[in-house]
Amino acid sequence: MDDVKIGEILLPGEESEQEAKARKVERRFWPTLKRAMRQVPFSRDLVAAYYCAMDPATPMRTRGILLGALAYFVLPFDFIPDVLAMVGFSDDIAVLTAAFAAISGQIKEQHYVRADEALQDRLPD
Repeated sequence: MDDVKIGEILLPGEESEQEAKARKVERRFWPTLKRAMRQVPFSRDLVAAYYCAMDPATPMRTRGILLGALAYFVLPFDFIPDVLAMVGFSDDIAVLTAAFAAISGQIKEQHYVRADEALQDRLPD
């Protein structure tokens, strides 16, 4: 996936666009994560990013970038279909990695604490 496509996905967008993405992400995040756990090497960071994106105290630009990346992660149709074994989430990983680089340091310790709790409570061992 090239940088131009990733850049388009990560555009923060208007507040109304962010809210639409937030609703999609909230609805589809946990089922998608459960399917992707074995293929996504940074699940803790991914869940912390989810909580950061949903946190109203997160700056709008950071929230927009994370929501764009998380929306791409949860969409059933993307550049490489997620159902393909071993490569299905590779494009999602590229987008998420770019998002993490773009917002470096914005995910707070409280988001990681919530992520740890959620990973213990919501997902099977």
